[in-house]
Amino acid sequence: MTPLDDHSQRRRPLFIPVVIATAVLTVGGLVTGYVLSRGREAKNPEPGISQGPSLLAVGPLCRPETQAMGEKAGAVGELRQVLRVRTESRTVVWICQDEAAHLYYHANKGGGEAKWVENKTALFLDNVSHDDAGREFWAAAEDGAIFAVNADKLIITHEDGRVEEQDVVPE
Repeated sequence: MTPLDDHSQRRRPLFIPVVIATAVLTVGGLVTGYVLSRGREAKNPEPGISQGPSLLAVGPLCRPETQAMGEKAGAVGELRQVLRVRTESRTVVWICQDEAAHLYYHANKGGGEAKWVENKTALFLDNVSHDDAGREFWAAAEDGAIFAVNADKLIITHEDGRVEEQDVVPE
């Protein structure tokens, strides 16, 4: 009698070790894929939105009122203009940047020549965001209103959902 003819030998079942190996490899692959995808997301942020401070092209110094408000908000150094627009309702908006590339929004009803009273005729906001091109800026006020401004338009979205659009006019 040869060993191949002897059916009395006990065979080791392969099913359970194969299932365990498959499960371990699957979990390992899932974890590795997750970790690698998290690293890729950090390197490739969503296009169109700035992920942190970056110096934009700046112009002249911002107004003394803006310099003072910037100092209170913790601005680093002098604030310089990135954007200045006048709307059809005579509101003037300044987007200013400090030396650490942080942006600030400052607006005054009636423009720079009009009476300047913070939180009445004037509004100063920090934590301004911008698109990758540095052409559109937005900031949130304490009351929940969102102010978005570019070279063509000022759009104010109030907390109750009302949207107020003001076209930019030449000065």
